[in-house]
Amino acid sequence: MSHEYKATIAWKKSGPDFLKGRYSREHTWTFDGGVTVPASSSPTVVPVPWSNPANVDPEEAFVASLSCCHMLTWLFLAGRAGFEVESYRDEAVGVMTKNEQGVPWVSAVTLNPVIVYAGRQPDAAENARLHHLAHEQCYIANSVKTVVTVAGVAAAGNFTH
Repeated sequence: MSHEYKATIAWKKSGPDFLKGRYSREHTWTFDGGVTVPASSSPTVVPVPWSNPANVDPEEAFVASLSCCHMLTWLFLAGRAGFEVESYRDEAVGVMTKNEQGVPWVSAVTLNPVIVYAGRQPDAAENARLHHLAHEQCYIANSVKTVVTVAGVAAAGNFTH
């Protein structure tokens, strides 16, 4: 199985002095389905006014991608296991630290899913199993070395590859 996923990232200089770092980091991400998202560097990395905190930054998008992939995989698995889900909300949190070489990276992401069921709910062991399987089958999680944790899932809490 081989698929391509495309995104167009577009930036244009605006600012008084590019060579001194005084330029806007605002740009756009356009996806193959036609949606365009306003993006910027994180203001924790490049200060305002050169970053726009209202726009999506790469670190937020990374955390959102992990959360979204986990959720979509988990929903599929929960349905196959006979659990009807009304809603799923995750306030995922990523943490940036420095690696052994002193280079910043998103070293950990904690998923905090709040799930509402229409009927029967999984017990703690089944919940842990579903989240563990979701992590194992999530395309994005399989593509990174970041430690992903699902809060409140004891038996399958930390996932690494």
